[in-house]
Amino acid sequence: MNLRSHRGRPWLSAFGRRTSLAAYLLIECLVYISVLFLLLGAGYVALDRCIDHSVVLRRTADDISNALHAGERWRADVRAANGNIRLENKDGEQLVYLTTPRGKRTYRFSSGSVFRSVDQGPWTRLLPNVQSSTMQSDPRRNGIAWRWELELQPRTKGIIKPGRVRPLFTFIAVPASNL
Repeated sequence: MNLRSHRGRPWLSAFGRRTSLAAYLLIECLVYISVLFLLLGAGYVALDRCIDHSVVLRRTADDISNALHAGERWRADVRAANGNIRLENKDGEQLVYLTTPRGKRTYRFSSGSVFRSVDQGPWTRLLPNVQSSTMQSDPRRNGIAWRWELELQPRTKGIIKPGRVRPLFTFIAVPASNL
């Protein structure tokens, strides 16, 4: 290998090859690396969105489950009522008073939550994140039924649009004295 022959020609490597091929391979590697980073970035964004949607779906499922349990508890209290059910609306709150053989039960909807009290004790929150709640009598041919219409607030997280699930529930119960 004669180094003097290459001093005037920098495009030739020490082995007599053109250096432009080596430079082309370097640029090609940089392009591949940038494409890899773009794919990894898009994959990360997709994974993050999937995790966010999964969290929202889990919370919505928990809210629906809690609403069904609260509705069944309300229906059991109405069925156990001896016909003495009183409805009261005041100061943006709705109160329903039930008298059962086991004591008094009171339901209250205020500030986006449904609360329940047993024998005028402390209020326990049955359902948080409630958009609207209406308990009302529903006169029927053979007696009076009670209907509870409940709408939960749709769950969202960050920039996710409200889901396709609109959690609406209607619970109907008849007091035992009307049967």
